[in-house]
Parts: sequence; C-alpha cells; structure tokens
Amino acid sequence: MIAIGIDIGGTKIAVGLVDEQGNVLAQQSLKTDPAKTPAELIAETAAAVNGLLDRQNVSPADVKGIGVGAPGPLDARNGRLDSPPNLPSWHGFGVVEELRKHFGAWPVHFQNDATAAALAEKWLGAAQEADSFVFITVSTGIGAGIYMHGRLITGASGNAGDVGFIMVEPGAAGTEGYWEQIASGTAIARQASELLGRSVGTKEAFDLAAGGDARMKTLIDVTYRRLGMGCVSLINTLDPEMLVIGGGVSQIGDPLFEAIRSYVSEHALSPAGRRTAIVPAALSQNAGLIGAASLVHQAY
Repeated sequence: MIAIGIDIGGTKIAVGLVDEQGNVLAQQSLKTDPAKTPAELIAETAAAVNGLLDRQNVSPADVKGIGVGAPGPLDARNGRLDSPPNLPSWHGFGVVEELRKHFGAWPVHFQNDATAAALAEKWLGAAQEADSFVFITVSTGIGAGIYMHGRLITGASGNAGDVGFIMVEPGAAGTEGYWEQIASGTAIARQASELLGRSVGTKEAFDLAAGGDARMKTLIDVTYRRLGMGCVSLINTLDPEMLVIGGGVSQIGDPLFEAIRSYVSEHALSPAGRRTAIVPAALSQNAGLIGAASLVHQAY
C-alpha cells in the first residue's frame, strides 16, 4: 500500500508517494507562492499528486491514505492551520477540508511537521529502539516532536512540542530570550551579521568560527551553550531516554553534539538525565515527506 505524503513549508510544498517500507517512490516540489491563495496551492498540490500516481501506475485501491505535515501553530483536530508565522495567508485555512474536495475517498492525517518527523525517526531513523524520546529540529526556527511511552504526544490541539518558545535566557541578544530567538539558524545569522556589520549566513558564521575568527567563535560557543540549556529543560521536564536532533544547524555535526552532550552531562538535574543519549537524526533527506507518510503507515 502507498501513502501520499504532503509536507507544507514556508517556501515549498513537497509531495511524494511512500511505500510501507518508507521508500520514496516519486516526489515533486511546488513553490509556496505568496501571490496564490491557499486553495489554489492545494489544487496545484492535488494535481501534482495525481500526476505522480499516474506516472507510477498506482491505482486508487493501492492508496492507504494521505499524511500532511505542516508548521504550527495549527489545529490538528480540525485540520486547520491557525497562525504559522511563515505562511500568513494560510492563517485559519482548513487544509484537510480543502484536500477532501480533491481526494474524498482517502483518510487524511494532519499533524505538526516536527511531530510527524518524530514518528518517522521512530519508524525508520535514529529512535527505532527508543520508547521515550524527543526529536528536536534546529533550523530556521526550533521545534520538537515528543514520543513518550510508545506513542506520540500531540497535545489537545496538536501543538505539543512548540519548544522554540520556551524561555531560555531572558533578554539575551536583544530579544525576549526564547530558545529559537537566540539559538536557531536564523538567530545565529542575525547575531553574526550584527557582530561583523555585514550580511552573514549561518554556515558562514560556523565556517568563520572554525577558521579562528574570535568573535564568531565566541558566538558559536554561546549558541552551543544555549542549545544545551534548552535540551536540559526538555530532559528535566520529560525524562526521555534520547534526544534526536535534526534540522540544518545539526549538520555541523560532531562539534555541536559534543558541546550539547557536555552541557547536559553537567547540568541536567538527575544522574539519568545527565546520561541521556543525544544523537543526530537519521532522516535528513526527505524527512518531511517520510514524516508525513509515517502518519499513514504507523500507528500513533
């Protein structure tokens, strides 16, 4: 059986066909054009899905359902995007209702994209052996999916895991001090640009730090500490056996993971918390599509 995966993002909508083993059989991306209405973009998404089904010779009887991962805040119970910051024209838009106009025969599963990614990491990724873990994505923002005692924790409206807005360091970097304001990829680039007096991207900030630039090294060291602080808060609150960290910033690799592990080993409250496994996500490629499809293929 095939799942249709739809990953709605601020700049693109990815669609794909994913089999029961997690293989992406076909995929396509559409630009999330702000000049088009959400209904128009869903119509284009439906057309793209139908094209993939035709080219792969997949009959309607072979489709198990549709999984949709989308940015929050959202209302998962009612299939609606509430107020995602990067999709202002979608605020209050009923994604599931609109999809059912095009695909009435198939069930539609709708969850926060980080929540869906957590389920995918449990299914095929780094958390296959974990019964209780938190998936954290550090990219444009910071978000999480929570999987505890063998099931996803989605919250009453589907917004459990909006950890980017836990308070980490009040007043830091000229912000209120929320986690994603001071430690996301966007935050790193903003702070680096302010320090150097020119536009600096996240990757360049890390490269400069690795090359010996003192100001960038200080910024990156502070960022690692802030990432560690947020991880300690999650460990103390949820007592997971594992943190799985993905997103663009995680691609820095060993220096980031070693710094976070070191901070956690010193500052988590309990001895067990200080030993929490902290590992990279395994599904960086096609994570959004596989996450969306996992909502169809996996019980949650």
